[in-house]
Amino acid sequence: MQYKTTLSTALAACALAVSSSFALASPGHGEKPDIGQAGDVSKIDQVIEVGMTEMAFDPEEIEIEKGTTVKFIVTNDGRAVHEFNLGTESMWDDHRGEMREMMKKGLMTMRKLRHDKMMEAGMMHDDANSVLLEPGETAEIIWTFSGEEEVGFACNVPGHREAGMVGSFKFGGEEVSG
Repeated sequence: MQYKTTLSTALAACALAVSSSFALASPGHGEKPDIGQAGDVSKIDQVIEVGMTEMAFDPEEIEIEKGTTVKFIVTNDGRAVHEFNLGTESMWDDHRGEMREMMKKGLMTMRKLRHDKMMEAGMMHDDANSVLLEPGETAEIIWTFSGEEEVGFACNVPGHREAGMVGSFKFGGEEVSG
């Protein structure tokens, strides 16, 4: 009987602690910004070709409408591995460590991706908002934008974003407020 009472008390205390932490947490704390989500291929509104070269995107600024589903056709025209990553400054800052770790572990070099090693390490780099390409490769991203004003695109290969490999979106039509 004593065991049941102690167990019940412990469970109740845990439940109270967990529910209190949810109640006291600030709204949105720890959540990622709403930059949109993977789009439906049957609902593409716009097709945009993006080229990547050494430390540059072409185009550097892309105008789209809020809520638009875009098919990006991304080509690495450069001589180094490059990434096209939809996100915000804070998302890119969080991702920077993963990219450095991939370089450190030899999963990628400046010119080559080691997909076999990425799979072994559980670092596939296969998020819907990003493509990582070797020179000459092309890939697609289909994305529906929420209209988040801070969303942009960047290459997070170590040193590339810091060298200015960043692009921006200009949301036309409906004004976006932050």
